[in-house]
This record gives sequence, C-alpha cells and structure tokens, in this order.
Amino acid sequence: MDDIKKVLLPVAIALLVLLFYASTFIVKQYETAIKLRLGEIVGSDYEPGLHFKVPVLNNILKFDARIQTLDARPERFLTIEKKDVIVDSYTKWRISNAAQFFRSTGGDSARTARLLSERINTSLRNEFGKRTIQEVVSEDRLELMSELTRQIDTQATELGVDVVDVRVKKIDLPPEVSESVYNRMRAERERVARDLRAKGSEAAERIRADADRQRTVILADAYKEAEETRGKGDARATEIYADAYQADPEFYAFYRSLNAYGESFGKGDTTLVLSPDSDFFRFFRDMQGAQRESAAAEPPQASRTAPVPGLSARMPGMR
Repeated sequence: MDDIKKVLLPVAIALLVLLFYASTFIVKQYETAIKLRLGEIVGSDYEPGLHFKVPVLNNILKFDARIQTLDARPERFLTIEKKDVIVDSYTKWRISNAAQFFRSTGGDSARTARLLSERINTSLRNEFGKRTIQEVVSEDRLELMSELTRQIDTQATELGVDVVDVRVKKIDLPPEVSESVYNRMRAERERVARDLRAKGSEAAERIRADADRQRTVILADAYKEAEETRGKGDARATEIYADAYQADPEFYAFYRSLNAYGESFGKGDTTLVLSPDSDFFRFFRDMQGAQRESAAAEPPQASRTAPVPGLSARMPGMR
C-alpha cells in the first residue's frame, strides 16, 4: 500500500501541475489577448498578468499591442490642378479592440496591412484632390497630415485598431511633369531676380543722385566759405599794406620797386623797351627815388636814348 502511494503521489502532483498549466495563461505587458470557446469569442482585452481558462474548450489568441508601422509603397494621386504626384507615406497604428480586430482581420497581419492601406490611399486621394502642389509641399502639409490621421483613425475603428499618426515622407513629381515644373519654377525665380535687380538699380540711382546733390552743396558751401575767408584775408592784407605805406611811404615805394625789378628781370630773358627817363628806373637814377626836374621840365623825345646812371652798358635781359 505504501508503495502504491509512493508511486501515485508524484503522478498526482504532476497531473495537478499539468492541469494548472493547461488552465492558466499569461498576458505580457506588451500583449493583448482574446479567449475563444469552440471558435466563439468569450473574453477579450485581458490586462497583463495571470488568467484562467477551461482546458480543451478554451483557446487563447495573443496579439502585439505595441505601436506598429505600416510603410506603404508610393502611390500616384491627382491634385486639384489635375497634376500627378507620387506620394510616399507611412502609418503608425496599434490594436485597440482585440475582439473587433480578430473579427475584421482574423488576426492576419497581411490582411490588416491591406485593409489599412486601402483606407489610407482613399483618404490621401481625397485630400490631395482638394489641394494644389504648392499647398501640399508648404506649411499646409502639417494640416494635411493631421486631417489624414483623424479621418483614417475614424475609419480604422471598424478594424479594431487606432491610427496614431499618418506621415507623408516624400512627394515627388512624375518624370514627365518634373521638367515642366522645374522650368516654370526657374522662370518664376528669374522674374523675381529681375524685379529685385530693378529695385536695386532704382535705389542705387536714388542714392547716387542724393550723394551728387550733397557733394554739390558741400562744394558750394566750401567755396563760399573759402571766398569769404579769402576776402577777409585780402581785406586784412590791404589794411596791413595801407598801414605800412602810411608808416613809411618812401620805403614802401622802394620795396614795391624792388619786387617789380625781381619780377621783370628775374627770368633773364625779358626784353623791355622803355625810356631811360621812365619812372620805372627812378631808383637806378637816385637812391632816394627823386626824379630830375630837368627831365620833368623838358618834353620827351622819341628818338632820344641814353644810358641809365648806375647801370652797366649791357644789363642782362635788356636791350
């Protein structure tokens, strides 16, 4: 009897462990699960942890509840301008209702991707058909992606999934359209460049004209100030000359005569035809500069030529 107990006890313990293992299932933190009984859903959306089931009758299906990425292949769409664009996009989604997900897709990832792609392409086609090329590549692109996310998330509810985000990675033009678009863009840029150059030339001419005007005004003011200063200097010089002449008229006359002699004979090639009795030579005749009374009394004779007292017969520069 004791031998039988020793044999049956480990067997009973093993059966209990096996029954416990077959009656429980564990849902991990990143998973969601549904319980089936003969193919019918009897439980879903289990929290992470340990749960129980009826062996043989119940079947457990687990799905990844983390955010997944659907990277669709590029598709061609028409804008409101009836121009083709090639759009490359991707979608972030996750399972929100495991039971509905199983009913709609059978838990097949490929089928889920196909159903989501159909809805995404339909929304993209509708949104691109409302906008121009410039709008979909400008700041309106963010608004476009937000609207796409909202629409596709609403449509994906029937699949039991939540669409977290829809992003447009790249928008390209077909090869047959790219050249014409680039030419138009180039023409537009050239037009803007010509306009900017014209405005720059106009501003340059305006600045140059203003600079010329200021230059003329500055030169006129400077010339006016110079003339006023020169006039004051001349007046002051005249005043000094007058004071000097009044102080010693004889010396002033002698000094002026010396300056005249220097200006006349300084270059050495000057020829003067003058009468020896001319007042110009009065200091050669007399150091005091007095004129002979006889010369003043006798009338001058045109043919008369006499040497100047105090000068050599040949004065350099005179004949």
